[in-house]
Amino acid sequence: MGKAEADRAGGNGFPPGSGPFAGSGEAGKGAENSGVVRPERRFQDDDRDLSLRPRTLGEFLGQDAMKKNLSVFIAAARERNESLDHLFLIGPPGLGKTTLAQVVANELGTDLTMTSAPALDKPKDLVGILTKLKENDVFFIDEIHRLKPAIEEMLYIAMEDYELDWVIGQGPGARTLRIAIPRFTLVGATTKAGNVASPLISRFGISCRFSFYEQADMEAIVRRSAKILRVSIDDVAASLLAASSRGTPRVVNRLLRRMRDFAQVEKAPSITREVVVQGLKRLEIDSLGLEKHDREILAVIINRFNGGPVGAETLAISVGEAVDTLEDYYEPYLIQSGLLQRTPRGRMATSLAYEHLQSGRKAGGGASLF
Repeated sequence: MGKAEADRAGGNGFPPGSGPFAGSGEAGKGAENSGVVRPERRFQDDDRDLSLRPRTLGEFLGQDAMKKNLSVFIAAARERNESLDHLFLIGPPGLGKTTLAQVVANELGTDLTMTSAPALDKPKDLVGILTKLKENDVFFIDEIHRLKPAIEEMLYIAMEDYELDWVIGQGPGARTLRIAIPRFTLVGATTKAGNVASPLISRFGISCRFSFYEQADMEAIVRRSAKILRVSIDDVAASLLAASSRGTPRVVNRLLRRMRDFAQVEKAPSITREVVVQGLKRLEIDSLGLEKHDREILAVIINRFNGGPVGAETLAISVGEAVDTLEDYYEPYLIQSGLLQRTPRGRMATSLAYEHLQSGRKAGGGASLF
């Protein structure tokens, strides 16, 4: 490509509006503004393979009680042509908080602007986003408990009065300018609701708490994802895969992709029970969905600390993990499964944990498989 052609292409060898950085920076402003999801845009074939996320409440499987209430609130907001009340999403990773934010925007027929709390470094970052929103748009902040105090205080006024206070100048000549912004819906997601400031929580009109998914819902998710991936899976295989996915859609979709790989390489016509059993063995995942590191945590508590109690920091050091990772990623499912207890004195393994590890030793290899 000559220099003249490169200039016409935008100086980087790509046509205008395309290339690896399309939609970012100055060139990405306007209709292709980065961070904005256009709900009216249809998925292309490649997108379907890359994304298994549902786009409507009808496609969103599980969390039935929460979904029914939310459908009423969305319908009412649309009938009044108003923005939906601010929405607070609470739950462990992988249960669909980000997906639900996209679904809400799609159901409302508005644009979705997405960011994460650590990305909002200065108040001007928040001002830049809020002033570009359109009426009734949805603004999603992930890990909202990590907002900086200055940004959090600015967000209070924006959520309640739909205005921003901006200080112009410095020293004695400084003055405050109040900027009006469009009415919008803030969707805040967090894995640590206890770390979110009370004044911020009180400004959310709707709270949704995610729980781990039931077996039937997980099986339905497996079948839906298999259909999107254009892979055949039998009912027994779907059931085993769902049972081994920790009640988490993100995990079951990841495992389904791996089972597809195993079936493809081994020339299996579909994903069968045998493919799933052998695949999970190779991934060192057992019948309860525990990975190798989960079982190591339980084994350390039982073998080194006589079943507990043991403090979180001591346990984290013993298994070579950060305390936050232990508490946020591993412990929720172990507690939910009845394998681990949190007590005032520390973590304790339950009788079910003893039974599960013992059955794994009898089966050989430490994984109790079906």
